[in-house]
Amino acid sequence: MKEHILFIIDGLPGGGAENVTLRLADSLSKANYQVSLLSLNTQLDYTIPEDIHYIASIDNYQGPLRKLNEINRRAKAMDKVLFQLFQQQGKPVLVISNLHKTDRIVVKSKTLATCNVWHCIHGIFSQSYLSNKSGFAYWIKKEKIKKVYKNKKVICVSDAVGNDLLNHIGIQPSQIKTIYNPFDFEKIKALASETNPYHGLNYILHVGRLHQVKRQDRLIDAFAKANLPCKLIMVGQGAKETEESLKVKIHEHGLNDKVILAGFHSNPHPIINEAKAVVISSDSEGLPTVLIEALICHTPVVSTDCPGGVREIMTGQLKNYLSELDADALAEKIRLVYATPPQITDELYKKFEASNIQKQYIELIEK
Repeated sequence: MKEHILFIIDGLPGGGAENVTLRLADSLSKANYQVSLLSLNTQLDYTIPEDIHYIASIDNYQGPLRKLNEINRRAKAMDKVLFQLFQQQGKPVLVISNLHKTDRIVVKSKTLATCNVWHCIHGIFSQSYLSNKSGFAYWIKKEKIKKVYKNKKVICVSDAVGNDLLNHIGIQPSQIKTIYNPFDFEKIKALASETNPYHGLNYILHVGRLHQVKRQDRLIDAFAKANLPCKLIMVGQGAKETEESLKVKIHEHGLNDKVILAGFHSNPHPIINEAKAVVISSDSEGLPTVLIEALICHTPVVSTDCPGGVREIMTGQLKNYLSELDADALAEKIRLVYATPPQITDELYKKFEASNIQKQYIELIEK
């Protein structure tokens, strides 16, 4: 019987961490492990790779104390699913918990208490969870995060994520290590060669979920200031109110004919491949997938020099395309990349190659 590896995640909407989790699961499945993926939500915007055992733990409780006892209740529901899974597939030799909501549920699990569990952190917690807090609320939230990861084993998708957890949050894990996200270069290039729905257009591209931390509002302001003879295509989905506020901003700038809100695309690689440049405008990023995918497609990139793993991707000459966190500076870098794009070489992205990352995950299995 193959050794069993289990991934747990809080759902599979069209986000970067979700995409990375699926890619890693697929990679380990191809390395001759029995891989299960447990989703704590029914949302599924991705195709589950072949040979991966997908299951969901659903929480339909609608009582008056729904929020108050949610974590413990969902942990108990998850344990019932895990009990059956372990009977079928065997106890896993490695469990990877992804995203903070999942981690909060996983640490309450009785079934997982004796398992080799690692918590994979994809973002900059001091920005995503604490930047809107102050005073007592800030202290409470910070203490709650510290409690989740105390004496736990933690994987960070970039050195910057790890530094943030240790120095800004003050977590005390039993182990912590950086493992970059995996990228299958040949598969990405093959996907990039498929039909581009925007073929023939001259455009700058943004790919990312529509969310406050991604600061698409800053990008629209910057694109308006850059005043380039091209379109801005924004691939991604998010809350309806976020999308509506972006539409208002596009209209205010008179950019209705120049900005395309393209929604979610399960394969954005052909769009990335033919872009003049890929631009991200975030306030923080763990390890932005789209920047690495763009480099693999030899598409130039621009990013805000935000807290997180951006500087671990944009090395060498790419540092010239890092922007301060304001629309004027971002507009200047967008103009620069449009006029004088950098030469993208294989050297710039080779450290993210999937087989190398896969080995580092296999090393987490306790012999």
